[in-house]
Amino acid sequence: MKLAIFGASGATGRLLVQQALAAGHDVTVLLRSAGSLSLDSVRLQRIVGQLDQPDAIAAVVQGADAVISVLGVRKGGAQTVCTDGIRSILQAMQHTGTQRLIALSAYGASETQHDSWFIRLVRKIIREKMRDKDGMENLVRASTTDWTLVRPPALTNGAAMDDYRASTSLKPGVAGRLSRADLAGFMLSVAESGDYLHQAPVVSL
Repeated sequence: MKLAIFGASGATGRLLVQQALAAGHDVTVLLRSAGSLSLDSVRLQRIVGQLDQPDAIAAVVQGADAVISVLGVRKGGAQTVCTDGIRSILQAMQHTGTQRLIALSAYGASETQHDSWFIRLVRKIIREKMRDKDGMENLVRASTTDWTLVRPPALTNGAAMDDYRASTSLKPGVAGRLSRADLAGFMLSVAESGDYLHQAPVVSL
């Protein structure tokens, strides 16, 4: 497959690119600087640009079998990066005719915000980040793409365990956790299989 990945230089993004290349896929990424992703492969193409540069985003998306967004807020960064980024990505997908989209959201976004007292508390603590996820989800759901929204709970830097659960009705609870390695593996598997079309699975140990 040919994959377009946004957020490739982040903690989850790096793992996703590594796993995609190891699986034999061709990967194109958008980077602010070419050196921000310390991976090397003949199947990895770097496009240097910003999320507000339509030509750069279109170059990443062009010809992709699937677009994967693992965008997230970084310390000191814009609090609307997911919403703004997915808006630009969707515009590029429409322009290039690319259909498949897998986007990283979070458990507690949109209708799952009412699942428990714990989630309501989390949303108060990181309200801007969760509102950003809500806005992103609204744009994705309103699009004409073949989308999947992936909702993990709290993320860890642990090793891949491959024993996570995934379901549109899963409620992880206070102890819900998922390693970034497992998250990357799940998102890659969804891109490969085409599962969860127009659905928002929750993924957790």
